[in-house]
Amino acid sequence: MPLTLEQLNQADPAQALALLDGLYEHSPWIAAAALNERPFRSLDHLKHAMVKVLADASPQSRIDLIRAHPELAGKAMVARSLTAESTNEQNRAGLTQCSLEEFARIQQLNADYNARFGFPFILAVRGPRGLGLAKQEIIDTFARRLHNHPDFECAEAIRNIHRIAEIRLNDKFGHVPTLGNDVWDWQESLARHSDPGFAELGQLTVTYLTDAHRACAQRISGWMRDCGFDEVAIDAVGNVVGRYHPNAADGRYLLTGSHYDTVRNGGKYDGRLGIFVPMACVRELHRAGRRLPFGIEVVAFAEEEGQRYKATFLGSGALIGDFKPEWLDQEDADGITMRAAMQHAGLCPDDIPALQRDPAHYLGFVEVHIEQGPVLNELDLPLGVVTSINGSVRYLCEMTGMASHAGTTPMNRRRDAATAVAELALFAEQRAARDGDSVATIGQWQVPNGSINVVPGRCQFSLDMRAPTDAQRDALVADILAELQAITARRGLRCSTELAMTAAAAPSDPAWQQRWERAVEALGLPVYRLPSGAGHDAMKLHEIMPQAMLFVRGLNAGISHNPLESSTADDMQLAVDAFTHVLNQLSDAEQ
Repeated sequence: MPLTLEQLNQADPAQALALLDGLYEHSPWIAAAALNERPFRSLDHLKHAMVKVLADASPQSRIDLIRAHPELAGKAMVARSLTAESTNEQNRAGLTQCSLEEFARIQQLNADYNARFGFPFILAVRGPRGLGLAKQEIIDTFARRLHNHPDFECAEAIRNIHRIAEIRLNDKFGHVPTLGNDVWDWQESLARHSDPGFAELGQLTVTYLTDAHRACAQRISGWMRDCGFDEVAIDAVGNVVGRYHPNAADGRYLLTGSHYDTVRNGGKYDGRLGIFVPMACVRELHRAGRRLPFGIEVVAFAEEEGQRYKATFLGSGALIGDFKPEWLDQEDADGITMRAAMQHAGLCPDDIPALQRDPAHYLGFVEVHIEQGPVLNELDLPLGVVTSINGSVRYLCEMTGMASHAGTTPMNRRRDAATAVAELALFAEQRAARDGDSVATIGQWQVPNGSINVVPGRCQFSLDMRAPTDAQRDALVADILAELQAITARRGLRCSTELAMTAAAAPSDPAWQQRWERAVEALGLPVYRLPSGAGHDAMKLHEIMPQAMLFVRGLNAGISHNPLESSTADDMQLAVDAFTHVLNQLSDAEQ
C-alpha cells in the first residue's frame, strides 16, 4: 500500500525515518533533519523541507552526498551492487542493456568527468516525465555537462539528486502527476510540427502562419474541443480561442493564455505551457460538470516572437486594439506580405478590428509561463510569483573613430571604436548590477570591414536595458547614455544612437499577485517573488485590465529559446494545482 502523509506525520521519529529510507543514496541524515518540520501539509512541503536541509548543509556534506552515488553504467552496475532504487532507475533508462560501443563511451565519459570534477556524474535518468531518458540523450547530456564550471556542475548534480529523490518519493506515496503528465504530453505532441529546414534537423521552429503554425492551431483547437470548451474558433489573426461558459449568461470571463509560435530552433515550453495549464483546468471542470460564476477564455496567441515579420505581440495586441494596419504590407524573407500570408491561411484582415476586447466583460488576465531564467532552478523552487514584467529600452548605435595600422599606431594615439564600446559594456554590466533586478546587454557588436591588422575605425552595437519599473529603467538608461558620452569625448570619438524600442514596465496587479501567492502557499511551498526580465503577452493585456503571472521552474539552468528548454511533469502539475486554486478563490469571491 502507498504511504500517506497522515502515516508519516503520526509515526515516531524512527518509524518515520524508516518510511523515507532510500530517497537519498546512503544519506538518511537528510530525511532525518527534514522530519523536524512535521506535520507536512503536502507532499511538496516534504520535498522542499529536504531541499532546505541540503541547502543549509556544509559544502563538504554536499560533496559527500554526490560521491555516495554510483556512476552511470559503472562498476557498481556491472557488479550488481547498486541499491534497489538505482538499479530500477538505470534499468528504466536502458543502461543495463548498453551496446559495447555505448558502454565504452559511457566509461570514457565517467573517467573524464571524475578526473575533472572529483565526483561521479549525476543525472535523474528517469527524466522530466519519469519514464526514463533515451540512452543517447543521457550520453549527450553527459558530454555537454563535462564542460561546465566545477561550481556550477556541483550545484547541477545536487539539483539532479533532488529530482531523483522526488521521483522516489512519488513512488513511495503512489503519487502520479496525472494532469502534469497530460500537459507535458500535449507540449511534446505539439512539438512534432516544425517549419521546413528545421524539421529535417530535428529542430523546433514555428513561425507565423506557416504550414507548421497552422497545423499547431488545428491541433490546439481539437484538444480544446476534447477538453469540453463550449466555443472554439481561430480568429482573424490566427489566435485559437476557447471559451468555457459561466453558470449565468451575463457572467464575466477570466482571460488567460500564451503564445504557440516559437523562435528559430527554440524550446517546447515557452508560451505553450501557458496554454495547456488552463486547458487542463477547464477539462477537469467539464469532467466534473462544474460551472463557475465566471467563464474562462483561453487564448493561444498566434504570434509573440516577431520571427517572420517585425510585428511582435501581434496576437495579444489585436485583443487590445493595437494591430497596426501597416504591418499587413510587411514582407518576410521570401517577399510574402503579411496580408498575403493571412489570406492564404483563410484569415480575413478586415475582421481584425472586431477582435478588440471590452475590459468590462473580463475579471482580468493571468498567464502561466516557464521562467526562462536560472533563478527558480538555482533555488530548487518549482513556482515563482511575478511582481512585474520589466520595462525595456533598446538602442542601435555606431561608434566612429579612426581606422589605422595596428602595428604602427602607438597605443596612446589610437582612436579605437571597438575598445570604446568594450569600456561601455563593462560600465553597463557594473551599473545594472547596482540595482539587483536591472539588466543591461550589448548583444550585437560588429566592426564593419574589420581586419586583423587594423585598429577599428567603426563599431556598430546594440544596447538593451531593462528594469522592473519605468523609473528604475530610466535611471539606468540615463546613466549608461551619460557614460557613453563621456567615453566618446575622452577618447576623441563620435557616436550616434537611434532609439529602436521602448516598452513600459507592467507591474502585477497587487490583488491578482496575491491570488497567485495564496495558491502557492496552499500547496505547501514558500512564496518566492521575482520580476520577469522577458516580455510576455501579459504586457499587452496589462494596458486594459489587471494582470499577474506565475513562473514555472525550468531545467538546465532555466535556459529558454533553446532546445534544452525543459521542465518536469511534477512542476507542471503544481502549476495546474495553483491555477485551480486561483479559480476557486475567484469563484468564492464572485458568489
